[in-house]
Amino acid sequence: MNYQRDASALAAVDHHSWRGSGMAKVKTRYQCTDCGAIANQWNGQCSECKAWNTLEEGLAGAPADGSPGSRFEGYAGNAGVTAASDVEQEEISRTLTGLSELDRVLGGGLVSGSVTLLGGDPGIGKSTLLVQSLAFLSQTLPGDSATLYVTGEESLQQVSMRARRIGLPTEKLKLFAETRIEQILATVQSEKPQIVVIDSVQTVFTESVNSAPGSVSQVRESAARLVRYAKQTGTSIFLVGHVTKEGALAGPRVLEHMVDTVLYFEGDPGNRYRVIRAVKNRFGAVNEIGVFAMSDRGLKVVKNPSAIFLSRHVEPVSGSVIMVTREGTRPMLVEAQALVDGGSQGNPRRITLGLEHNRLAMLLAVLHRHAGIAMFDQDVYVNVVGGVRISETAADLPVVLAAISSFRNRPLPTDLVVFGELGLSGEVRPVSNGEERLTEAAKHGFKRAIVPMRNKPKNAIPGLLVEGVERLPQAIDLLD
Repeated sequence: MNYQRDASALAAVDHHSWRGSGMAKVKTRYQCTDCGAIANQWNGQCSECKAWNTLEEGLAGAPADGSPGSRFEGYAGNAGVTAASDVEQEEISRTLTGLSELDRVLGGGLVSGSVTLLGGDPGIGKSTLLVQSLAFLSQTLPGDSATLYVTGEESLQQVSMRARRIGLPTEKLKLFAETRIEQILATVQSEKPQIVVIDSVQTVFTESVNSAPGSVSQVRESAARLVRYAKQTGTSIFLVGHVTKEGALAGPRVLEHMVDTVLYFEGDPGNRYRVIRAVKNRFGAVNEIGVFAMSDRGLKVVKNPSAIFLSRHVEPVSGSVIMVTREGTRPMLVEAQALVDGGSQGNPRRITLGLEHNRLAMLLAVLHRHAGIAMFDQDVYVNVVGGVRISETAADLPVVLAAISSFRNRPLPTDLVVFGELGLSGEVRPVSNGEERLTEAAKHGFKRAIVPMRNKPKNAIPGLLVEGVERLPQAIDLLD
């Protein structure tokens, strides 16, 4: 009777806890997508954060393919402890993608064995960019199967039609329509391409996880296999990722930690110009940007971004000022616009496009406290022309001067450039690479600059009058 009772108990075990070959036992677990809490069984509500329907199935401890330890092979190896001075330094070889702005964002080109995650809004140009790059690489790299484009969202006809429409060579461009990761890896191993594109990672799934494609567990397990294959074979892989309505990459945050480079496509799909920004790069500078223009022949490289972000007005207008920002390793001139209007409601509005919203409120408080200009009853709108997003503090002084210009309805000179950080005590603080910014402004024909005193160069820049200020009232006085 005891044997029968034991056999019945074994038969009642959930079949999901038995996976792989033979009788290897692999447990399943469920992880909350909001707080990360782990549960042994699925529940409608997370016991930690009390969120509903956030538990996703995953594997606990065992590799997805059932082989012991294979999940961690190919990342760092098993060479043991080594002194940093004894590690041999090998020069990183890079492959040019055919698009100089993409090469700039990648740090100089594509690194062998790297995994790059590219995210952006629908219709922004992610697939077009990668098809263009793969078409170029298929012609320049040796072999007939140097590249492989794996599509999980579009049919082969759609991808081929896009390539032909923008005039790309398609003789050596290899396409493969598949979403099952096991079949994708088997095909990649047989074809042995040097560059692989997975479009998109949210459509790929593995049979070892019983959840829908695009779920947290599916994206994590599929991406882990692709990353492991890239490190083991030296294959460069591009992963296309969806974004949420907030603009962040969809799926688990760990996906960004697993890859080597994370790129974001920025800009309005209805606008001609698009920007690619690197938010993580193990082989290059972070916050580097590449600028492209969308045309009927695909994405075109913009070699001089400052020229497209500057609005040359026929006559001076109030509320507009040119600032010199720095994106990655490149100084760039952009126009900051401000509109100050009488508030029609009790609570004045503060709206920013391309700048941090909370920083505008702080700058207006500094302007009131240290310059005596109050805008607490005014609606203030600030915009960076061209859809560029400015994250550095060098935009503080230009934004304040543009707001004063609009508030007083006094246009600023069209040949003036401004940059500088504002402190809470009203001081104008220096920013990095000030002389490079001034040199870039002089190249574009600007004659006057208002900058922090410590950014004023010791040697004069030909054709450019540089005026240094230490406090905000001094900069305002220079406008009168």
